[in-house]
Amino acid sequence: MENGITWVDFNTLNNFITDVFKKMGLDNNDAEIASDVLISANKVGMDSHGIDRLKTYYYDKLNSGIVNKETNIEIINNQLTTAVVDGHGGIGLVIGRKSMQLAIEKAKKYGLGMVAVRNSNHYGFAGYYAQMAIDNEMIGITGTNTPPYVAPTFGIENLLGTNPFTFGLPTDEDFPFIIDCATTVTALGKVQLYEKLNKDLPHGWVMDNSGKTMTDAKKAHHDIMNKKASLLPLGGIGEENAGYKGYGYSTVVEILSAALQEGDYLDKIVVKEKDKNSNKSIGHFFIAINIRSFIEVDKFRHIAGNIVRGLRNSKKAPGVERIYTAGEKEHLTWLERKDKGVPVNKKMQEQILIIKEELGLKQYKFPF
Repeated sequence: MENGITWVDFNTLNNFITDVFKKMGLDNNDAEIASDVLISANKVGMDSHGIDRLKTYYYDKLNSGIVNKETNIEIINNQLTTAVVDGHGGIGLVIGRKSMQLAIEKAKKYGLGMVAVRNSNHYGFAGYYAQMAIDNEMIGITGTNTPPYVAPTFGIENLLGTNPFTFGLPTDEDFPFIIDCATTVTALGKVQLYEKLNKDLPHGWVMDNSGKTMTDAKKAHHDIMNKKASLLPLGGIGEENAGYKGYGYSTVVEILSAALQEGDYLDKIVVKEKDKNSNKSIGHFFIAINIRSFIEVDKFRHIAGNIVRGLRNSKKAPGVERIYTAGEKEHLTWLERKDKGVPVNKKMQEQILIIKEELGLKQYKFPF
């Protein structure tokens, strides 16, 4: 045990989470999908989007009726290469998986597939959907808007979400190139994770309404949720460090997540935990690009591999041992964790035991 952390193998947690979703009323297939998306985040070290989200983002919201237990996906506009999907307030993890699969199927036939989604919920680890495209020898792109936790550059009113913009490309390496990050300096989930670990936030992650940075994770989380503070866009405060760039890219994601499908946007996306009638839904978009429509896949992989190797093998700054490319650290984390499993912190241990007791899943024996 390391600082209250206990390691639990992937299979045990995957089976447990699947059974949790089944007990909550999901059908078997949807429960397996939802569990797979969550546990896949932990496999590559994206812990802020993995099992840490199980209770507050899914278990509690399913219990309260904010998220529908039945995910009824309706294709409301279906063209050769595009589609608009209505998720009808179902589980975002399931909506995301099925929508990206639809984009991939279109790309197999026509070279390109794009699906826009409305009336969804939190869809978890965005890199999961990019990896789906990569597994089909395609390029994957996805983005989503979120509830507003970010003020525009020079503003203090939270109007934009963390709005991740994610790209995945295959290479001839042991791992693909996947850049999966929010258009903010950090995601809200990271703030929540620091709060659970009782750690101070780095300077420049969160700004209060007076324009000062905040480092107390618990207070920062509370103030963000109460519109007394905001996450900062990539680049940080103001223009000096190019905060307008993160603000601009976040706005692109907001538009693509709302305007193509006539979805909710900006402060229309308001989530109140106990009043499902006040819940406004989020939107996503998924793009799959069939590499074979341009070039042989092996040639693409080789060129992409040469590019990332060229970057990693370039001259290093004094005192620096290694240059990384996107997806490499996640691959190294997977190599470390494939035998050890998931590091479960004390707060998550408590939540797992609560869920286990409430759902009567007594067959699971955890090492904590």
